[in-house]
Amino acid sequence: MDPLTHTLTGLTVSRAGLNRWSAHATPLLLLAANAPDCDVVSWAWGTTAYLNYHRHITHSLVAIPFLAVLPVLIVRMFARKQFNWKRAYVVSLIGVATHPFLDWLNVYGVRWFLPFSGEWVRLDTTYIVDLWIWAVLLLAAAAPALSGLVSSEIGARSGGGRGIAIFALFFLVAYSGGRYILHQRAVAILDSRIYDGRAAVRVAAFPRPANPFAWTGLVETATWYSFYDLNLLGDFDPAAGRKFYKTEPNPAEVAAAEAAKRTETFRAFLNFSQFPFWRFTAVDEPEAATRVEVMDLRFGDPANPRFVASAIVTEDGRVERAAFSF
Repeated sequence: MDPLTHTLTGLTVSRAGLNRWSAHATPLLLLAANAPDCDVVSWAWGTTAYLNYHRHITHSLVAIPFLAVLPVLIVRMFARKQFNWKRAYVVSLIGVATHPFLDWLNVYGVRWFLPFSGEWVRLDTTYIVDLWIWAVLLLAAAAPALSGLVSSEIGARSGGGRGIAIFALFFLVAYSGGRYILHQRAVAILDSRIYDGRAAVRVAAFPRPANPFAWTGLVETATWYSFYDLNLLGDFDPAAGRKFYKTEPNPAEVAAAEAAKRTETFRAFLNFSQFPFWRFTAVDEPEAATRVEVMDLRFGDPANPRFVASAIVTEDGRVERAAFSF
């Protein structure tokens, strides 16, 4: 999920009760909820390094108890009240654990089992920026301030926002469960149809940021991919998709693809990509060279590609340059 969602989740968990258990819960949880994203430093080494190391070991289950130490040390440096190390560590542990759980919900996924397995796991149930989650968490964050304004007008004692924070956490769990059910329904609809007389090889449904009933459907057959605007409240027409045919490469293109796959950029991208779509284009410079492109269809389609690895491969199999772009 996005940094704002992680930050608001940490604040909400604190107000739900942990701030009564530990005097330093709020700063601990704000830091801990974002701690796994310390891998953003990999961006300094380029987009390929970022693709390879973002949501890497810092998002794995084994990293949680180690990452939880860092927020404790930082907060201890500035703490003026009596500091309880044990309680601070438990609070930080909870905050760090919220991060890979939330990232597991969206289409990007996480690698929970590193360093033992690099398998990506994901639920495809929520968009990376989910507007409903934002709205409820922002309401929970603003509630104490709004309550204070109202209370000052009527002379009553303002609340600390614990009730709305607990509600927001229950909403987050219930909403995620509801979206999981809707996702399963969307996948079942796509998987139960016949497309131009043939069954799908595999199907997927990707969420949209606002409407829980609206999904982007992706159907793969032996020869093409098709995208659908799927609304669970309406009818589904298997013939209404936007179809993109798979490239049938010639021998020269096959050789160019194999050369591209040997680069670090393509190795990292193909390890990450779940729905790779290949494209080959002849280029003039260098002479008789081929541009090899592979994109991940979770994030765009061939008409509007995102998450693309590309390489220029010469006729004799040399890779002139390879790059990855979002």
